[in-house]
Amino acid sequence: MPHWRFATFRVEVAKKYWSGRVTKESNALDLESDVFNQRSARKIAESLKRSAEHSRRRKAGPFGSAMSMLSFYINRAGKNLPDSRVRTLERAKDELRKLYGRPVSKRHRLKGSARSKKRTK
Repeated sequence: MPHWRFATFRVEVAKKYWSGRVTKESNALDLESDVFNQRSARKIAESLKRSAEHSRRRKAGPFGSAMSMLSFYINRAGKNLPDSRVRTLERAKDELRKLYGRPVSKRHRLKGSARSKKRTK
């Protein structure tokens, strides 16, 4: 198969998925690069906080914007992420709450088995 067909296929796939574009071009926040690929939940939360507080394009408050972007990423990419990655991102929500002095929710704890059951549906 000629290589130009592969390039065409990639362009079509990129157009199909709008959620990836949102994390890059969102009007909500100016995100630092690879923020969701960091290994530490604390670093993810700190990066989102910095982005939210420095962004001039956000419509809500800094906490709401940062939490919304994190939740969006978990919900859109979550089905393709390993359980360990989802747990790190969920811990980042708690870290974000701590950074803003909000109460940390205990109901957001995901067990590996609960996550696996959710995935099979």
